[in-house]
Amino acid sequence: MRKFVFLALSFWLLVSGIKAQTVQSPEQFLGYKIGTKFTRHHRIAEYFKYVAAAKPDMVKIEKYGETNEGRELLVAFIATPENLKNLDNIRKNNLRLAGVEKDKAGDANAPAVVWLSYNVHGNEPASSEAALLTLYSLIDPLNAKTKEWLKNTVVVIDPCINPDGRDRYVNWYNMSVGKNMNVDAQAREHSEPWPQGRTNHYNFDLNRDWAWQTQIESQQRLKKYNEWLPQVHVDFHEQGFNQPYYFAPAAEPFHEVITQWQRDFQVMIGKNNAKYFDENGWLYFTKERFDLFYPSYGDTYPIYNGAIGMTFEQGGIRAGLGVINDDGDTLTLVDRATHHFTTSLSTIETASNNAQKLLNEFKRYFDNNRNAANQDYKTYVLTSTDENKINAVRKLLERNGIEYGSVTGKIKGYRYFTSKEEEVDLKNYTLAVSMYQSKSSLAKVLFEQKSKLSDSATYDITAWSIPYGYGIECYALKEKLSIQPYATKEIVKPVSSAYGYLLPYTSLNSAEWMAYLVKNNVKVRYATKPFSYNNKNYDRGTLIVIKTSNATVNWNKIVAEASEKYHVSPDAVATGFVDKGADFGSPDVRTIEKPKIALITGEQVSASDAGEVWNLFDQTLDYPITQILANDLGRVNLKNYNVVVLPDGNYKALNDKAIVDKLKDFVRSGGKIIAIQNAMAQLAGKDFGIKLREDKTDDKKDEYNALYKYADREKDYLPNSIPGAIYKVELDNTHPLAFGYPEFYYTLKQDANVYEFMKEGWNVGVIKKDNYVTGFSGYKVKNKLKDGLLFGVEELGGGQIVYMADNPLFRMFWENGKLLFCNAVFLVGQ
Repeated sequence: MRKFVFLALSFWLLVSGIKAQTVQSPEQFLGYKIGTKFTRHHRIAEYFKYVAAAKPDMVKIEKYGETNEGRELLVAFIATPENLKNLDNIRKNNLRLAGVEKDKAGDANAPAVVWLSYNVHGNEPASSEAALLTLYSLIDPLNAKTKEWLKNTVVVIDPCINPDGRDRYVNWYNMSVGKNMNVDAQAREHSEPWPQGRTNHYNFDLNRDWAWQTQIESQQRLKKYNEWLPQVHVDFHEQGFNQPYYFAPAAEPFHEVITQWQRDFQVMIGKNNAKYFDENGWLYFTKERFDLFYPSYGDTYPIYNGAIGMTFEQGGIRAGLGVINDDGDTLTLVDRATHHFTTSLSTIETASNNAQKLLNEFKRYFDNNRNAANQDYKTYVLTSTDENKINAVRKLLERNGIEYGSVTGKIKGYRYFTSKEEEVDLKNYTLAVSMYQSKSSLAKVLFEQKSKLSDSATYDITAWSIPYGYGIECYALKEKLSIQPYATKEIVKPVSSAYGYLLPYTSLNSAEWMAYLVKNNVKVRYATKPFSYNNKNYDRGTLIVIKTSNATVNWNKIVAEASEKYHVSPDAVATGFVDKGADFGSPDVRTIEKPKIALITGEQVSASDAGEVWNLFDQTLDYPITQILANDLGRVNLKNYNVVVLPDGNYKALNDKAIVDKLKDFVRSGGKIIAIQNAMAQLAGKDFGIKLREDKTDDKKDEYNALYKYADREKDYLPNSIPGAIYKVELDNTHPLAFGYPEFYYTLKQDANVYEFMKEGWNVGVIKKDNYVTGFSGYKVKNKLKDGLLFGVEELGGGQIVYMADNPLFRMFWENGKLLFCNAVFLVGQ
């Protein structure tokens, strides 16, 4: 009996040991074959954690953050047991090769780091399913090939960059699909409702946010990414379901900083992918559509940080679990996940087979960066009288690991705002960026004055330069300057006053301070004319807080809280009697009425543009708004609000006379409308005070001009194209809409719309001749964009309409436009 028990126990221990070493596949763990159902994000995370627990010698999970909606953000590190034990040393060695860690030299005889990012767009969900298959394949004991590849690589998997967007799509689809999928493209399950799952919680496209890091998901992810700086990065996407599969090499234009090695390795990856696709009879294309120029993609950002960055695109948007495409084939989620799984392994294989070359070229890339090789300008100098404007740039540089300091003395350089070589006028606060550093290629891209395009047909905007986007004086110097450490100067000085405070209106921080006070029921005034007090000059827009009308709130405490929170230092005043100009009781000093804001959103409105406004109020200003669906405009009571924001969109409501009349009545009764981009265009011609300016160039053609070459069809639109170029706008900064600005503003123009000067209104921001700055603008667009209105204010009855032909909040990285929008909300019309 004892012998039987012993044998039984031994057998149980043996079986248990075997079971303990057996890791379930995704299908075994989830209970269905990958691709036959959509996997919710929490189940993806659970499987990754399960594998890490089952194979702790090969897999390590790190939580690097959370989304706006509280979903966790994870990366998995997969390596051989030996390399996993040495994981942090491998990471530090990578940074030494890049020159970021400076304690000792890096060793190029190390594993290559391959980083695979899945599902940045939530309604492109096949890649997260592929991530599950990729993880299992790397640890599967029966897969000998992947074990060989891991000898030369460490693989990093981010299984879902955008969990909020993914679950928004997956939950909607699961609610919409029946017992069996419907492959008819017209079925409900293939028509995702607004705002769709592409974006994050605030409707932001996270694949346009890598460099700018305006969103919490990007900030957390890029912090982790820059702690590693991998040699290879792939960003997995989907495109329309009638397209096949796209993989590298990419299309032109390539940015000029991209090295020949980075180009060549893309070809190597492409050829290896093609081998597997050819074997399976899968269609694909390369070298088309997806270029490498705009710096904030999941392929270009890694490239500008020394990696081989690539985008892989599977046809599949709107496909659900299955759809019949234009070729009459049924494309399933199983197919889509399998294709992404295949390119995932192909990438790891190619990296493993070329690991030594990858490390050597990685080191060479950063060696060249630290020597400022191929850099026309060696130093960039930014200067301002407002440290908060400098701090906004500092924050961006720090998030990207770009080193900076300061300079002094007499220097000369190319001045961005005049496009001339000039003596540098160093103001109170100065920041300098040397090109003799590891991140010099990225810095060059972010600071470039003129876009150099090898091909004008681009996938995104073509201009973004920091000095224009941040509205800050900058000089580019061809000399290497001695950079001193940046010394932070204390702005916030505790002040106390029994009478009141003055705050110069010079940056977004001033507007944030104002919004905080207004939200907390403090009466805030502002000066409409310059004045002087206590021998100090104050410009238009200066914010004034005095005890008058503030007896019911603890206004001193609220002012102190706001000053600390937004890093500003108001000046104490003891009297309303000024040295020169209007006293505080003058009609030239206006009181800000507390804005009660309705943001029009939903169908008819651009989800991303509405999201930018929402994000500004929610995350930057922390100021309450009410979101109202455009479809409800006919029935909503606008008397509850005094500001209505119409973001860019295609409004059916604005073709309804009753709704247009309702909006006019709202304005006449003292309300304010802020109409942005196409909302402004739709108001033009509807008996408002604006009108689109017609192109008066001679458009007469002889009959032969109607003949076009079929082969040129994809280029014929370029003369009328402006995907995103920078223009200089001349401002009337005596108007409240332009308070806080000099006599100019740089706008990011994305369409050819320009308006006639208003005869009965305020032409605050106008574009004149030769105001083009940089970025691609077709010659017909250039001819049209002159002598017209872009930003203006029309007075109607007791209210106003603020017109904004361009989006001042574009992707929330156009920092200098945020104050313009705040002016429209808080200052105009008071």
